Amino acid sequence: MNLPGLPGLPGTPSESPATPQCSAKGCRADAVWVLAWNNPKLHTPERRKTWLACEEHREHLSQFLGVRGFLKDVVRLEDWEEAAGAE
Repeated sequence: MNLPGLPGLPGTPSESPATPQCSAKGCRADAVWVLAWNNPKLHTPERRKTWLACEEHREHLSQFLGVRGFLKDVVRLEDWEEAAGAE
């Protein structure tokens, strides 16, 4: 089910950015990295959630996920998109 955005609500962008952006709070830089993660208490082992990261926030976001045991892989965005297109 595809739900439309809710303009005017805090945190709801009025339109999607042209390029993927970093997931770090307050950062609007273009994403360069995909951090694939999984919370084993909530997700099946093969499930992968993703955060995007710019060069500046890659290490911080990786450490945040890693210390919790959630981080599964860090891949360049272009490689991730290429692999997704091959499926």
